[in-house]
Amino acid sequence: MTKRIFKTIDRAIKYWYVPLIVGLLLLVTGIWTLFSFEESFLALSLLFSISFLVSGLMDVYFAISHRHELDNWGWSLVLGIFTAIIGFVLLTRPELSMITLPLYVGFGVLFRSIMAIGWALELKNYGVLDWGNLMIIGTLGALFSFILLWNPLFAGMTIVFWTAMALIITGGFNIYLAGKLRSLHRHLEHTLG
Repeated sequence: MTKRIFKTIDRAIKYWYVPLIVGLLLLVTGIWTLFSFEESFLALSLLFSISFLVSGLMDVYFAISHRHELDNWGWSLVLGIFTAIIGFVLLTRPELSMITLPLYVGFGVLFRSIMAIGWALELKNYGVLDWGNLMIIGTLGALFSFILLWNPLFAGMTIVFWTAMALIITGGFNIYLAGKLRSLHRHLEHTLG
């Protein structure tokens, strides 16, 4: 019975690299955003659109490929669909104002941060000892998203900084999560092996 449970968990984390790809995409986007204050807001909107669309599609792929192994796959699917829709809307409507973009970004990062908190709790259930670090990262992402949502007009004036911070935190979470999933995958392969 225990071996069967380990095999189920191992299948669930077989695609550990998907959160890594999403995390790298978000992290690179966040760093680029932080150092591109002089770039036009339209260019920033286009980059966000593409990164949201791609990361949303990757989350949908991850959720569907793990629907039989993960208890919370539905939330991952909803997050992916929501993120992809945001990316598509932003891509087709580049004239969105500075007030609208912080709302899209804020809600996108909020949902991703809630998902990060859920992943931290799931890793806690798998016995990962430092799941609390993931919880802190998810909570910080939620905090930054609330800053974006709290006052969209203020956020519109500082969107570059706040968005960069939110993307860097959520990207860092995904990279950290991928490392934990990879370690757990290797441990289970060794245990089952």
